[in-house]
Amino acid sequence: MDFTPLFKPKTIAVIGVSLSNDRHPANVIYNKIHLRYPVKVYPVNPRGGRLQRDTVYTGIAEIPTRIDLAVIAARAEFVPDIMESCIQNDVGSATVISGGFSEIGREDLQNRLVAIARKANFPFIGPNCLGIYAPARFDTFFLPGERLVRPDPGRVAIISQSGGVLVDQMVKFAGQGVGLSLAVSIGNKALIRELDLLTYLATDPGTSVITFYVEGFEKNEGRTFVQAAAEVPKPIIVLKAGKTAEGSRAVSSHTASLAGDYRVFSEVLAQHGIAEARNEFEMVSFCESLSCYQKPVEGKVGIITVSGGHGALATDVCSAYGLTIPRLSEDNQQHIRQQLSPSVQPIASLSNPVDLTGSATDDDFVAAAGGLSSAPEIDCVIILLLPYSPGISSDLGARLSYVYHREGKPLVAYVPHQEKYRMLIEGFELNNVPVSSSIDGAVLMVEALRRCRPC
Repeated sequence: MDFTPLFKPKTIAVIGVSLSNDRHPANVIYNKIHLRYPVKVYPVNPRGGRLQRDTVYTGIAEIPTRIDLAVIAARAEFVPDIMESCIQNDVGSATVISGGFSEIGREDLQNRLVAIARKANFPFIGPNCLGIYAPARFDTFFLPGERLVRPDPGRVAIISQSGGVLVDQMVKFAGQGVGLSLAVSIGNKALIRELDLLTYLATDPGTSVITFYVEGFEKNEGRTFVQAAAEVPKPIIVLKAGKTAEGSRAVSSHTASLAGDYRVFSEVLAQHGIAEARNEFEMVSFCESLSCYQKPVEGKVGIITVSGGHGALATDVCSAYGLTIPRLSEDNQQHIRQQLSPSVQPIASLSNPVDLTGSATDDDFVAAAGGLSSAPEIDCVIILLLPYSPGISSDLGARLSYVYHREGKPLVAYVPHQEKYRMLIEGFELNNVPVSSSIDGAVLMVEALRRCRPC
């Protein structure tokens, strides 16, 4: 199947718009695309008429140009006939927003939809989904534009069975500064499934990290998915729902999926070096880290701080995840000490964590980061920055990023995410160094690099 019209359409038809209810999902989708995006969009309703002075077409056949993507938001019983009309009129693809299929026991209706599409080799997403969000291109989510939080364009793709989880993750991504290449809500995934999208995204030049929220697979599908994912040269992150018996029942009632044996699935992910995020918080941290670094680490962490308490907290979190904090050799400690400011040399603790104390300046951080990055006992560095420390400037993020680019050893920063520290944060982000708003998040960024190592 050709997914180009599905994810890169130039023309869109929204089928099912209401002439009397502007809050109808189809109307929300049409208005948003019409007002906010650079694609040409056409409203469709069998009764025809006008919608905000725009012509409402009675069907696909009436639209005067070829349609790349049909967004179908009509009652479930009408959807198969609508899809047949789309195929007859050379529409390139469809997103079926409508619910009322296998998730409520109407497997017959969903099977009919799939049979129609397969016979014509016609790609569609859904049903029972939000569809597709392609930053700066188009958006089929039936959520008002003023309420939707949109991450900036970036290099992370997220595929989700749940529209609600997807939108919630987009809020978190935006807050953490994680940019998206594509977001797809697949709902019942009647035709296009995780494996299909994995294959497409594996060669998508705009995507560096592929993330999945999965509720369940068909029999033997999970193993096939993992084996295919292991062959993809890009980092892959999976967040799995249905870990418990109660969660499995919730999954089944949501999208009629089989949750399967979570323990086995989790073990297979680890064996193949696929990063499993255990919750939404981990997913966000993993996405930011793996969008910057693709080389795995063993998890031998060096920590730099100006606060002994922060260093202790970070050490505890690292230990809880099985990351190690190796003691620096006396030679390496001495090498770092010689590079420090005269006022910091006698008071800094350098065994690891490296506590530069509140007297540290930018130059001290750069010296410590360089020393840890060249130490063979360390394979990644966490820098805990407290921007209210008097010796730190807004240029420090950029200067530390240069250390990473010079030494090549992954570096992760913690900086409180406040607007007044924006320049410091951007110094990291603009140089492709991940920066977390919490100590736990910074540690998880390192853990992501370790989980991408095959067992």
